[in-house]
Amino acid sequence: MGQMDFIDLEVVLSNFHQAANDALKEFSCLVEASCKMIDYSENATYLVEDMQGEKYILRISRPNYHKKEEIEAEIAWLNSLHEQSPIDVSLPMRADDGDYVHAHEYNDTIYYSTLFTFLEGNAPDENNEENLIQQFETLGEITAMFHKHTIEQHDYYKAFQRMTWDYDTILGQSPKWARWQDGLGMTPSRIALYEEATLVIQKRLDAYGKSQTRFGLIHADLRLANLLIYGDEIKVIDFDDCGFGWFLYDVATSVSFIEHMPYLDDLIASWIKGYSKIRTLTDEEIEMIPTFILMRRLQLISWIGSRDNDTTRLLGENYTLQSDALVKAYLEKYQN
Repeated sequence: MGQMDFIDLEVVLSNFHQAANDALKEFSCLVEASCKMIDYSENATYLVEDMQGEKYILRISRPNYHKKEEIEAEIAWLNSLHEQSPIDVSLPMRADDGDYVHAHEYNDTIYYSTLFTFLEGNAPDENNEENLIQQFETLGEITAMFHKHTIEQHDYYKAFQRMTWDYDTILGQSPKWARWQDGLGMTPSRIALYEEATLVIQKRLDAYGKSQTRFGLIHADLRLANLLIYGDEIKVIDFDDCGFGWFLYDVATSVSFIEHMPYLDDLIASWIKGYSKIRTLTDEEIEMIPTFILMRRLQLISWIGSRDNDTTRLLGENYTLQSDALVKAYLEKYQN
C-alpha cells in the first residue's frame, strides 16, 4: 500500500460487525451472548460475554492479510507455548465443529474469525517511567522464553506458513505494510537522510546474519498495547503479526512509538537484564539493538502513513518529525 487509502469506514465496520455476529453462531453456547467492539486498528476486536458472565475475545481479521493456514499456524504456536512454556497467552477456542478459524464472506471479501480466552490486566503506562522500567525487566525474561522455545522447536516451526520480517519486507523492495518513503511528513531531503540510514541498517543486518540462534519464529509486535499487567505478571496478547524474524526485533517492537523518549536507554538496560536471566546475549548482539529499533521506527512511519485509525491519527506527521534526531544520532554512531 502506498499513501493512505481513504475508505468508507461505515461500510467496513458494518462488515466486521456482521462477521462478528455470524462468528458467534459457530458456538452454541454463545448464541445469546453480548458482543461489543473494543478495538479497531488492523483487525476488529470484540468483547464477548455469555449468560454466565464468562468473557472471551473475538477477533475478526482484516481481509487479504492472512490466509486461513497462516492463522492456523499462529494458533498452533499459541497452543505450543501454553503447553510447553510458562508464558501466559490468550488461548484459541474450538467452535462446535471443532475448528478454530471460520470464514465469513460478504461482497466477495473473506473475513476470518477466531475466538480467544479473556485475560485480565491493563496495558503498561508509558507515562509511569519507574514502573515501566521495572516491567521491562520482566518483559525481557518473557521474550527470552519465547526465543528459547522457538530455538528448541526449530524443526517443528520452520514448516509453519507465516510471514517473514527481514530487511526486504520491512524497509526494502517488498514491504509487508507500506513504503516508509510514503510516510507522513516526507520531503526529498528527509528521504535522502533516511535512505542513508537504511543503507547502514542493511549493511549491519547482512553482517549479523540469520543463524538459528538469531533468527526464528517471533511475536513481532510486543508493543505496550499488546501487554497486560496483572499484579506482578505480564501477559502477552495479539500474535497476529507473528512470523520469522530476528529475535532482537522483538525488543525493538516493545519500544514502538516511544523510541524517542528520554528513558529509552533505561528500558533497554532493564530488558537486557531480564533477558539475560534466560538467554545469554553477546556484546555483538547488544550492539545490534539500536539498528533494530531504528528499523522498527521507520517501519512504523510506513504504517502511520498507510492506515487510518485512532492511533495513526494521534501520532500523525509528528512521529516522522521526531524521528529526525534518532536517524542523525544513528548515522553519527554507525556510518563509516
